[in-house]
Amino acid sequence: MKNKFGKLVVSAVAITSLLAGCSSGGSGGSEGSAAPGTAPAPAAKTSSEPAKGKVTLQFWHSLGGKTGEYMTAMIDRFNASHPNIEVVGTFQGNYDETATKLQQSIAANTAPDVTMLERAYVEQFADADVLQDLNSYMKNSKLSADDFVPGLMGHSTFNNKLVSLPLNRSTPIFYINKDMLDEKGLAVPTTWDELKKVANALVVKEGSEYKRYGLTMVHDSWYPIAFITQAGGKFFNDQTTSLGFIDNGIGNKVFSYLKDMQSTGALYYPPSQNSGSIVNQMFTDGKVGMMFQSTGVMGSLSNVKFKMVTAFMPKDKVNAEPTGGANIAMTSGSKNKNAAWEFINWVETDPQGGLQFIIDTGYLPFTKKMVETKQLQDLWTKEPNRKVAYDQLQFATDTNKSVVWPEVMKEFHSVMQAIMYDSKDINTSLDAFKKESERILKSK
Repeated sequence: MKNKFGKLVVSAVAITSLLAGCSSGGSGGSEGSAAPGTAPAPAAKTSSEPAKGKVTLQFWHSLGGKTGEYMTAMIDRFNASHPNIEVVGTFQGNYDETATKLQQSIAANTAPDVTMLERAYVEQFADADVLQDLNSYMKNSKLSADDFVPGLMGHSTFNNKLVSLPLNRSTPIFYINKDMLDEKGLAVPTTWDELKKVANALVVKEGSEYKRYGLTMVHDSWYPIAFITQAGGKFFNDQTTSLGFIDNGIGNKVFSYLKDMQSTGALYYPPSQNSGSIVNQMFTDGKVGMMFQSTGVMGSLSNVKFKMVTAFMPKDKVNAEPTGGANIAMTSGSKNKNAAWEFINWVETDPQGGLQFIIDTGYLPFTKKMVETKQLQDLWTKEPNRKVAYDQLQFATDTNKSVVWPEVMKEFHSVMQAIMYDSKDINTSLDAFKKESERILKSK
């Protein structure tokens, strides 16, 4: 364990350096922290201090702004219904910042009892043996992995241990200004070829200035990974010793497709800083007709002044959707494990826990019983765009699972920037990325 823990602490450097260059939560999902365009809540406790005689649980999370208010409300509902336990929720910044602080707290023996953990970081912490195996707790509560939505369980197990459960989970989804398409007699695209044609048809250019773009997406590793998988590739190879999309030409295909669209205004690729807020505002203002964004921002787009529809991301060879968002986990060093499980179990199964939080926020339902509830079914009838996000989970796949993903992710962001911003040669950039990734993977 010592060597693995040492690697865990050292990897905080990689995460911290990534934060300096990327504000969109680069671990695979751009919605971590506050909703785009909102100021994050201060890094302070979100529930009152516990009274004497109660078990105190420290819970760290990554949700600020309006979403953070919904998290606080859920914690308050738990505390009101559990007189012997008081959960103190603390906002720790976005997903990457929370992971870094968790690493530091484990080293200092000040880790929380329960933590939100972006799903791509689970393997790293589990490999260091700092997450509690929940199998026995699940069994005692008459729960099993079969009670959960399969597409969201890919980052819950590690070496036969159940180390986390879904919480605020999401996928990328396709947002469309339907009025804009209708004006030109265009159908919602379902394939890459259709997407390119529709995106180019929506472009409005006056002189050298683009007044309207066809498509945009957040600057985040999530979206290229989606394209890679849709083209039949895998981020890592099956042995997790190298990349699975370079030698077969899929990486070149993906980035050539994106650069070609970028060159005609069919794709607006935003600056890395505040890219989520930028693309949301452009879509809301009608400056772009279509957008790839997280399911987690759907609620913030509900007041657009045009008919908005959602759809699956267009496919190339196959439909494929990477998942994102965060899971909930118990730290193995917690001195209040029974109380910690009571909180986690309540979040996962009580209607006043996760279900209400999902209804409030727009994140994906994570248990099969939750999906069947009248509350959610009625909501989907009223807001069918939200059901599209759930239906898309049948194509959920994560091919970037590795204990060293945060380090590889840092390098992937560098190659994305080199290609999309600096117009560096695609093959040269990808070959260099492959070599560096193999070095990182070999060191794990």
